[in-house]
Amino acid sequence: MWADGNLDSDLLFIGEGPGYHEDQQGVPFVGAAGQLLDKLLGEIGLDRSSAAIVNVVKCRPPGNRDPLPDEIEACRPYLEAQLAHMRPDVIVTLGNFATRFVLEEKIGITKARGHIYERLGAAVIPTFHPAAALRGGRFGGISPTDAIRQDLRRARAALDARRGARDRSGQDPRPIPADDVRASVPAESAQARPTAPEEQEQLGLF
Repeated sequence: MWADGNLDSDLLFIGEGPGYHEDQQGVPFVGAAGQLLDKLLGEIGLDRSSAAIVNVVKCRPPGNRDPLPDEIEACRPYLEAQLAHMRPDVIVTLGNFATRFVLEEKIGITKARGHIYERLGAAVIPTFHPAAALRGGRFGGISPTDAIRQDLRRARAALDARRGARDRSGQDPRPIPADDVRASVPAESAQARPTAPEEQEQLGLF
C-alpha cells in the first residue's frame, strides 16, 4: 500500500500500518479512524487533496498486531523514498511507531505530543493515532480526539507560517537534499522499546 492524497503537498501524515479496511481497498485510512481523520482535517480547512497520507509499514501485520522491527526495516526504503520525493514542510506523526521513526527517539506518544520538533527540514508534530480516539479514554488529562484537534491546529499554523516565509523570501526553507534522507534517518530509529501502561492503547493501532 503506497499512499493516499497528494504526494506533491507540503503536509504529510504518517501512520503505523494498514488495517483490515485499508488492506481490502489498498488505500490508507479508509476505515473508522480514517473517517475521523477526514473530519478533523475539515475542521482546519483541509482535506486529502491538500495532504499526503502514508504508513510506516506498507502491508498489514497479521491480526493487526504491532509491526516488528524487521518489518519496519523492510519497509524503510519505501517511506524514505516518499520523504525524499515530498520534502514536506510539516509532518504529522500518528501514534508511537511513526513518531519514533521520524524523531529517531524511543519516545512514547503521550510524552511526545504537544510539542513541535524539527527533523528532515520539516516541523514534526506528533499526535495520537485516530484509532485511539475511537477507543475513548483520556491521556495526560485530555481526550485523544481533543488532543488530535489541538495538534492539527498546530500543524495548520506551522504550515501557514512556512508557506508565508517561503512566499516572502522566494526560497525553499527546506534544506535537506533528497539524496540525504537515507542518512538522516538511521536504522536504529525503527527499534521499539517496551511500552509503559499509558502507552499500550497507542500500539496495535491501524
